[in-house]
Amino acid sequence: MHVLFLKPYIMQRFHIVLLLVMSLICRPFQSHAQSPNPLTAKIEQIIKAYDAKVGVAVHNQEFTEHHFVNKDHKYPMQSVFKFHLGIAVLNQVDSGKLRLDQDVVITKADVSNELYSPIREKFPNGTTMPLSQVLHHTIAQSDNVGCNVLFRMLGGPDQVQAYFEKQGYTGIAIRNDESEIQGDWEVQFKNWIDIETSNKILYDYYTNDKQQLSESSYQFLWDTMRGTSTGRDRIKGLLPAGTVVAHKTGYSGQNKKTKEIAAVNDIGVVTLPNDKVFYITVLVTDAKEPEPNCAKIIAEVAKAAYDHYANQPL
Repeated sequence: MHVLFLKPYIMQRFHIVLLLVMSLICRPFQSHAQSPNPLTAKIEQIIKAYDAKVGVAVHNQEFTEHHFVNKDHKYPMQSVFKFHLGIAVLNQVDSGKLRLDQDVVITKADVSNELYSPIREKFPNGTTMPLSQVLHHTIAQSDNVGCNVLFRMLGGPDQVQAYFEKQGYTGIAIRNDESEIQGDWEVQFKNWIDIETSNKILYDYYTNDKQQLSESSYQFLWDTMRGTSTGRDRIKGLLPAGTVVAHKTGYSGQNKKTKEIAAVNDIGVVTLPNDKVFYITVLVTDAKEPEPNCAKIIAEVAKAAYDHYANQPL
């Protein structure tokens, strides 16, 4: 039996060659693991230019691809929660406890305040209108009087919170109505959402795979969301003209003492040229930027997401 002995310098060369081969094999996997996702990297680049904390969640239509920035934070919702309030009201419609065509009385006391309200501006002495109209004003026009009336019909914000907890959502808190939030700056922070939960609710209620809404309530909700008139310079701001966006905005105003803005928000479902959609949440907080700049952050992030998905092969 013959045993092959290699000379030391040959063994050394062999080890060097082996190491080179292994490094070449592993390099593609290492670079792939370390390379940031292109869309996530683009979003991070956008928000670096602004003095604000920005939470972003973007998902593709199938909800199999996600992009998160500043995920682990509780963002004040402000009027974004009117979308969730609308869902809870429509759940009561589907349960037979309310009807979209039933009359809702809005009293003079309801409109005797300084809250933003197209209803108050049009009916300073109060009015009666169908529930469907109150919902439309509240969601599409972000009417605060309508919001308070709807909360009262359901038994208060805690009933909306209980509904979402029952559906299994833990990353959301709805505790106060608009009068309470607008009356005390700190109260808004009790009404928060995390970006992952925000997109999950959008996805669940847009696909309606769990049949959480009836067909008629589903159609009403998303037609209303597509009719939103607020925040045209946010998600829709830089998108091609005619892009269909079903969305809900929120805004805190500016703190009189610190001059900071606690919330410039927009969440929604964007339809692409190929009729696919993507889900997007952009929540701007702790902002030392003026409101138009905060809106620009949202618009730039939405445009980056739109370009990312619109340019993907069919």
